Amino acid sequence: MDGAGGPGERRRRIDPVNDSTRPTAAPRPGTPSRLRAINDRAALDLLLEHGPLSRTRIGALTGLSKPTASQLLARLEAVGLVVPVGTTAGGPGPNAQLYEVNPDAGYVAGLDVTPSQIRFAVADLTGRTRAEYTLATPGRQASGTVARVADGLAEVLRRAELPWGSLSEVVIGTPGALDPQTGKLRYAAHLPGWHTPDLTGELAAALGAPVAIENDVNLAAVAEQALGSARGSQDFVLLWAEDGIGAAIVIGGRLHRGFTGGAGEVGYMPLPGAPLVRNVRRENSGGFQELAGANAVLALAKQYRLTAKSAEAAIARALGTPGAGEEFLQVLANRLATGLAAIVAVVDPELVVLSGGIPTAGGERLRELVREELTGLAVPRPKVRSSTVQGSPVLHGALQRALTDARERAFTTA
Repeated sequence: MDGAGGPGERRRRIDPVNDSTRPTAAPRPGTPSRLRAINDRAALDLLLEHGPLSRTRIGALTGLSKPTASQLLARLEAVGLVVPVGTTAGGPGPNAQLYEVNPDAGYVAGLDVTPSQIRFAVADLTGRTRAEYTLATPGRQASGTVARVADGLAEVLRRAELPWGSLSEVVIGTPGALDPQTGKLRYAAHLPGWHTPDLTGELAAALGAPVAIENDVNLAAVAEQALGSARGSQDFVLLWAEDGIGAAIVIGGRLHRGFTGGAGEVGYMPLPGAPLVRNVRRENSGGFQELAGANAVLALAKQYRLTAKSAEAAIARALGTPGAGEEFLQVLANRLATGLAAIVAVVDPELVVLSGGIPTAGGERLRELVREELTGLAVPRPKVRSSTVQGSPVLHGALQRALTDARERAFTTA
């Protein structure tokens, strides 16, 4: 990059969406096309981060000379990656022209799959969501999974006013995880129809776009690192508590998936105070799930006469009920902290993020109680924060990962 270090310098970039910390490849000396590609990518990243910029501002941020910045923008405009969008205050002229990443240079889709519904969202290359759609999937139908996904995707594309086949990438968040050795979905017996060995290939053929399937809690962590409470953190654990209990583990900026993809399936973890489940695969449960999953929260609430139709509703009642409500929250916080203590003792993260319906319902009070309990149960003292991602963290994470892959392809101009 002109004025920003020699061609052999490596620029380190943290990429939460692609769950990797990777150095940008060092260009080979004497290859102008490689240098142009690096400069192009730097300018595109700046436009995504800052919004519309002038050639003068791009030159200042990258260290490029004005003529080089002008050539760069002309090149990117010619291939359809940037578009002019008005001028800066102060008058006409080439230096006043503003440019932004062309939102129509590519589109991606994200899906959040649960046993009862599939959420769909489509975003353009700038990350702006164009449309969302929720498809109810009641019952336990094992057949027709690919067709249902295709129908739902067609509907969200219709709402986004985009043609079929316009997507560069589709990322699907599901419970469980794909086993990298077999390609089959594991740890998700409660999700019928998603366990065929070549499900990813079948979906890609039916949807007309590259497809990636990722654990839903891992995607929630991707969203938290890109948009929420984990921004800037390289070592953190996200604990998801809702119907099920799960965790995502980020070490050195990278998601840790484990040998079979099952890292973070902490619902199966045996814990003090919970019944010992000796065949977790058959029972599809374990100690942490029996201690702090939604059914356990409802049972605990009943003990304190806080009966409700959902775990979230029971927690909301507890927050408004002095005495019994506070005691209930104390016990629930202890249960969540007991599981977290086992995790942080091994991982020693900088940060724990509480996400999912149960922590969200408990708000700041439950977060503070969990932090206090964890302080007494574990030697590591990570910060404990609540999720700040609005809407579905899984859906946001799916879009973020899809955008990273799509941008990587679109922005490779060399």
